[in-house]
Amino acid sequence: MGMSSPVTEAEMATVKTSSNGVWQGDDPLHFAFPLLILQALLILLLSRLLALLLRPLRQPKVIAEIVAGILLGPSALGRNKAYLRALFPPWSAPVLESVASLGLLFFLFLVGLELDLRSVRRSGRRAFAIAAAGISLPFACGVGVAFVLRGELPGAARAGYAPFLVFMGVALSITAFPVLARILAELKLLTTPIGETALAAAAFNDVAAWVLLALAVAISGSGDHRSPIVSLWVLLSGAAFVTIWMVFVKPAMAWVARRSDGQGGGEVWVAATLAGVLASGLATDMIGIHAIFGAFVFGLTVPKEGEFAGRVTERVEDLVSELLLPLYFASSGLKTDVATIRGGGAWGMLALVIGTACAGKIVGTFAVAMACGMSAREALVLGVVMNTKGLVELIVLNIGRERKVLDEETFAILVLMALVTTFITTPTVMAIYKPARNAGRRRLHHRKLHGPSAPSSPSAAATAGAKELRVLACIHGGHDVPALINLIETIRGHTQPRRLVKLYILRMVELTERTSSILMARAARRNGVPFLRPRRGGGDQVDVAFDTYAQLGHVHVRPMTAVSALHTIHDDVAAVAEDKRVSLVVLPFHKRHPGHGHGDDLGPEWRADPARGALLGRRPRRPRLRRRRAGQLGAGRARRLRRLLRRAGRPRGARARREDGRAPRRAGHRRAVRRRQGR
Repeated sequence: MGMSSPVTEAEMATVKTSSNGVWQGDDPLHFAFPLLILQALLILLLSRLLALLLRPLRQPKVIAEIVAGILLGPSALGRNKAYLRALFPPWSAPVLESVASLGLLFFLFLVGLELDLRSVRRSGRRAFAIAAAGISLPFACGVGVAFVLRGELPGAARAGYAPFLVFMGVALSITAFPVLARILAELKLLTTPIGETALAAAAFNDVAAWVLLALAVAISGSGDHRSPIVSLWVLLSGAAFVTIWMVFVKPAMAWVARRSDGQGGGEVWVAATLAGVLASGLATDMIGIHAIFGAFVFGLTVPKEGEFAGRVTERVEDLVSELLLPLYFASSGLKTDVATIRGGGAWGMLALVIGTACAGKIVGTFAVAMACGMSAREALVLGVVMNTKGLVELIVLNIGRERKVLDEETFAILVLMALVTTFITTPTVMAIYKPARNAGRRRLHHRKLHGPSAPSSPSAAATAGAKELRVLACIHGGHDVPALINLIETIRGHTQPRRLVKLYILRMVELTERTSSILMARAARRNGVPFLRPRRGGGDQVDVAFDTYAQLGHVHVRPMTAVSALHTIHDDVAAVAEDKRVSLVVLPFHKRHPGHGHGDDLGPEWRADPARGALLGRRPRRPRLRRRRAGQLGAGRARRLRRLLRRAGRPRGARARREDGRAPRRAGHRRAVRRRQGR
């Protein structure tokens, strides 16, 4: 017996929620709520332990969560039937899956919240062509594999013909957008041409995959209602739902976002939005499509401008990603019994599915990317990252299992396929396209807010380059802005006449376990990725502050963002400094002045000496690196800064010169001249 065993209504009727305690003779493990708490503790502890073990390999967290479920389920520890009956009895499966499905509902809402349909439409022909090839060829390969599986596996032959073909095609062609964004950030490829193309193509892929999955769910049906007429009514009702939500709900959510931003928070509007997620899920479940489709479509209706989308994400993300979603993917592992894959033929089918999934996605993406002018290495890396499965793949497989389209053996084969394809992504990209080897050639795309116009000729550019002082300022948040502006004003007031200051602002975002892909998308948006190009009216207070300063102060401002773990963020700083050929790098001080209140916590890793030493030790050959405190510049500090700027503005090894070209006289020589003149 296990969690996959059927549960009768009579058994569920005897289940009680909470116990009276061990002192009154009750066993807490025979009650739903205490057992749910224990199951959640086991899943979270084991998944966190596995995540720590997989961290050196830079594997996404979903790998650890699925493997934790497999280890806790019938494939490993579940071999002990007493353990399985005590901790994961069959009657506990509906309780665990109901709580986990609530987290899945809000996760799909966040996925819809990340996608901007207008950005998808204007992402360019290359991304559309790559996405089309990355869907069509794997889908066709999946349909072909489905024919083979139906001939080799008895359970696959019992499933409905058309639903099985569509589910297999979707399972092999899908790309997990959230996992892809995190892998790109881990590999420091998020703001490179490969990263921007992968994000745009994955967005196309996501939309197409959900449409195909809705079609598969509609034609699969359930129970005795699998007639074509019922499937047609389900499809028409789903289309009507999408139309109503886009025509009526989307303008209403735009009004809600404006009211929330105008009130500086508006918790009531956030609560109304969360209620809308539940209502949308209920509507699509009543139609006959899975509830997650309603949450996904409702996420698409929320406007991406302003701060409302980010505010909702902050409220929902922690609970969903840290507690509820691990339960869902662990429950998928609990339902995966590797022992059902029996015989050499079944294991051969597993190898066939893995090989077909990788070949279809990589070959299709590689061929179109090469035709679009990308190099062979970049095209191959793009194909590998587009082969990422993970989160969305598991959702598709669970829906197929719920609809009786996938039996236990086919489900186990496809779960292992998702694990293998996601696991090999990061090591393969590291072997093909090493970030350390390409650090000198890595280009961080940026956008110009406002400032003086660029030189119109090469000679003018050379003259401007000789007179300008390039400064790279690293910031964490709004608390660093006042001190940085004071510093730049001091620089401008004591440099040579008519010298320009070009300011590069590098927003340093820590890549943690809770960093959502919407935050990574915003980081790419600040760096000017076309797929996520900002629109008027967007941006946060830091962008507005430097936008205003660039206009009023006539300073070149180039905002950029680095999303990285703290122990590797110095690589980003050094790469940008070398690429932009800056003369001065300004790092935020790890302590704040007591008089400036409380700001964003930089974290213990940033305050640790090894992190600061890595930043200061990995400096480029030319720039001078200084740390600054978020306060006013004193007179002594200003004098030291002026001396530093005079040294930074000269070529390396050159002596200072006066305006007449002669070497400056020393202070003792000047005093002797004054004494002679006084005589």
